Amino acid sequence: MTRDPSLNGLWELVPSGERPFRPGHLSGLTEAARCYLEHAIAPGASLASAVRLRMHGEMKLGRWRPFTAEQVINWGQGMIWTATVRMNGMPIRGFDRLVNGEGAMQWKLFGIVPLMRASGPDITRSATGRIMAESVWLPSVLCGEGVTWTAQDALHPRASLTIHGEAGELSLTIDRNGRLKTLTLPRWSNPGGLTFGYVDFGGVVEEEKQFGMYTIPTRLRVGYYVGTDRFESDGEFFRVSIDDAAYR
Repeated sequence: MTRDPSLNGLWELVPSGERPFRPGHLSGLTEAARCYLEHAIAPGASLASAVRLRMHGEMKLGRWRPFTAEQVINWGQGMIWTATVRMNGMPIRGFDRLVNGEGAMQWKLFGIVPLMRASGPDITRSATGRIMAESVWLPSVLCGEGVTWTAQDALHPRASLTIHGEAGELSLTIDRNGRLKTLTLPRWSNPGGLTFGYVDFGGVVEEEKQFGMYTIPTRLRVGYYVGTDRFESDGEFFRVSIDDAAYR
């Protein structure tokens, strides 16, 4: 990988070759995991290792602010999310990324005047948690090697996985058709500027759509303390709608 790849550069690093999705990929998994993955991935789909997304929504920065963004998740390589947020009519451009095993965030007014920059071990650990949560946009990686599934019951599968040395457990709630309803995981973070630590993070799914051979959540409310009253009061900070998804 190049030292500081662009969104396009990360997308072009996707390895070539196709692996069709077959029932055998789910052998040995829990009933709940099979139900979710069979709903998310159509039979015969090529098992993608990357997804490229276009999205829009709102971010809570004092109050709710509109944003547009594009993102590439290249499993095993990294993630780059670039966005433009409108504040009082002025564009603030920035990114959140995990590249070469290092996480970083940066925001600039008009894409020029620096407003915020962050990096270091805590940001890297937080970024790995973000990618784990966003694996629901790339469900093919959840039926691969290195992911272990357990289940509380038929509607609550849980995936254990490791990214760049950071282990996590992604807990899902599905309906009886396998449609995703909520996702949660302990994410290393510091909501409200507190000391970094593991905090319950996740999203509530309000809509899903099919892109090619994949069915993914396309409208979500995201934040901390999902499933509690605190999510509604001060945990939710991100509302997103996926406009397009392409797979490789």
